[in-house]
Amino acid sequence: MALIEIDEILSNACSHPIPAAHAGPDTKLMQNSGKAIFKRTSIDNLTNILVLSIFGFLALMCAIMAIGNAVWEVQEGSVFTAFLPREPGIDAALSSFLSFWSYVIILNTVVPISLYVSVEFIRLGNSFFIDWDRKMYYPKNDTPAQARTTTLNEELGQIKYIFSDKTGTLTQNIMTFNKCSINGKAYGDLLDFSGRRVEITEKTERVDFSWNQMADPKFIFHDYSLMETVREGNPEAQAFFRLLALCHTIMPEEKKEGELHYQAQSPDEGALVIAARNFGFVFRSRTPETITVVEMGRQVIYELLAVLDFNNVRKRMSVIVRSPEGRITLYCKGADTIIYERLHPTCNKLMEVTTGHLNEYAGEGLRTLVLAYKDLEESCLEDWRQRHHEASITMEGRDEKLDELYEELEKDMILLGASAVEDKLQDGVPQTIEQLAKADIKIWVLTGDKQETAENIGYSCNMLREEMTDVFIVAANTTEGVKEELQNARRKMCPEAAEEPSVLKSRAGLFWLKKTETVKDEKVNGEYGLIINGHSLAFALEKELRLELLRTACMCQTVICCRVTPLQKAQVVQLVKKYKQAVTLAIGDGANDVSMIKAAHIGVGISGQEGMQAVLSSDYSFAQFRYLQRLLLVHGRWSYLRMCKFLRYFFYKNFTFTFVHFWYAFFSGFSAQTVYDEWFITLYNTIYTALPVLGLCLFDQDVNDRWSFQYPQLYTPGQLNQYFSKKAFLNCMLHSVYSSIVLFFIPWAAMHDTVRDDGKDIADYQSFALLAQTCLLIVVYTQQ
Repeated sequence: MALIEIDEILSNACSHPIPAAHAGPDTKLMQNSGKAIFKRTSIDNLTNILVLSIFGFLALMCAIMAIGNAVWEVQEGSVFTAFLPREPGIDAALSSFLSFWSYVIILNTVVPISLYVSVEFIRLGNSFFIDWDRKMYYPKNDTPAQARTTTLNEELGQIKYIFSDKTGTLTQNIMTFNKCSINGKAYGDLLDFSGRRVEITEKTERVDFSWNQMADPKFIFHDYSLMETVREGNPEAQAFFRLLALCHTIMPEEKKEGELHYQAQSPDEGALVIAARNFGFVFRSRTPETITVVEMGRQVIYELLAVLDFNNVRKRMSVIVRSPEGRITLYCKGADTIIYERLHPTCNKLMEVTTGHLNEYAGEGLRTLVLAYKDLEESCLEDWRQRHHEASITMEGRDEKLDELYEELEKDMILLGASAVEDKLQDGVPQTIEQLAKADIKIWVLTGDKQETAENIGYSCNMLREEMTDVFIVAANTTEGVKEELQNARRKMCPEAAEEPSVLKSRAGLFWLKKTETVKDEKVNGEYGLIINGHSLAFALEKELRLELLRTACMCQTVICCRVTPLQKAQVVQLVKKYKQAVTLAIGDGANDVSMIKAAHIGVGISGQEGMQAVLSSDYSFAQFRYLQRLLLVHGRWSYLRMCKFLRYFFYKNFTFTFVHFWYAFFSGFSAQTVYDEWFITLYNTIYTALPVLGLCLFDQDVNDRWSFQYPQLYTPGQLNQYFSKKAFLNCMLHSVYSSIVLFFIPWAAMHDTVRDDGKDIADYQSFALLAQTCLLIVVYTQQ
């Protein structure tokens, strides 16, 4: 085998460019993966604290017993030494010490060791009920609901804030090309002879694309004027659809001649490329170096020189291509605010007209993109490509350097127009949101869409309503401006409120080591909504303004944040978690929702059109937003009630059982004698009291699902944590003390100093034990 010299390898590498492959922490997978978060419910945290407190209480009871034993040995025990002599070296102090550990063994039943096993059984059962619920099954996609964790079920019954994505979560994420604006002219609407808009219905005549053999038969469009404009050879219209056919990341699949199928990362891209295909600009195939497009029946192969990727910060995508004639062009599409900043001054008039069309489209709830292009010089591009190659293989600051290079080219562009695609609401969304609002759950929508689009969707799904007292819009571009708008909104909602937020500092958690800060809710007369733009939100999330944002937003019934990035979504969720001490839920369907889903107490993923990233990061998943109301109002509320009932009962039965031992010690010389039969002690927690309560807490329903929907206000006690808290635990403990006193002293008094007719004692240890444990079981069973 011949050896290859290192010089040969280096010389070949220099003459033949090798693509760079990122590994380890530089891979996209690792850079997008967040820190794994172990989620626990508030009931879990409280139970852990209570169990540790019970250990301390056990030590206290044993210490009392030990002291009692020492006193008894000194005062009473000496009487018995005449016929029951102590062993050598045994005195009252040692007897007291041994008595302490004996009572640790006897009274250890107060510590609920089997509690955790029983809790997991109940949670597992409730998770199966979610998985098996046919009313949360979506037959169209054969997708059942799925509980991807068993540890959070009861927290579904305590949700106060819901953070929702819009596209694919509230809407279907099935995009259709609806309207467009090209060179200042709007297309897509049908007008009558008087110039008034005609309503489009299913019976309205569709554009005939039979002239295009490669058209998609499923594509529907009604405005003939756009097709005529393209076929007449209008340069702006053809450039518009040429851009749509070139500027994307879609992969085509052609199983048969002329039967094209597009694999798109985003439904938006798929809808736009299909529209270009039907209007005569068919994206046919691509390689790493070329893109093949059939333009009005003529095949054209473009050389792909560079792809300027889309990301959530850039909010735009560009491609640089060379036509067969040698013309080099940059095609760009993106959000209107981003593209407008990079247009040539000669486009100002056209931009004003296009903006009017964009606002009209957004008001109808359509998703919009702005399209622009720029011709490039060969000499300029060669130098840029060299620097682009160097930046792409650098190890430090790669993203920043690439962004700077992209900015060099993406300026002074020529505006072509704007596209508008429709994304319809999912079935049942308005009714679901209305039900959740009645349950006093506040809904915040965090979306990347335009303000007008988000506002229109807000009204469509009943989050924003005409009967609301006011809807505030925060759109300032400075810190001071945002602060002023937030304060004005707050003063209008609550004029008597203090200017500075009231932050209550306290300690919580194990040994009170966790510091908490809570911003109290303020009462508001009327219902309000808040809409805030992404650039304003960036200022509002700064340290000096975030409490003002939180205070104002929490006064509103509905909050809509527009043009937000995935990082901002997570920051908003974390802000509410930190200062409101309320249970939060985030729901989304795409990779850009993962950070929000992980940040919330409970994450719900919708298995839609954008892959499985959100589902794989979620705690619960299903196919439609409308199933959320059943998850919370039915399964969540039942799970919370069952768990609270189980915990109260479990602590009650253990304390009652143990306190009877405690009272018996005062009548047995603190000798660590058990009051119950040995078999009863063994079977009490495993059979007598465990199985009945497990069955009850798996199947218990205070009301059925129909009544849960009819009266969503039944959900409120869970939000206020009324059924299990430190106060509820103390009440349970006092109840146990009372029950144990009755269970011990009434049988004792009934059998004390009683004799039969023949003069023999009725009472003996075994008879008393049988009576006491029988009464205990009867009382414990009736408590269920």
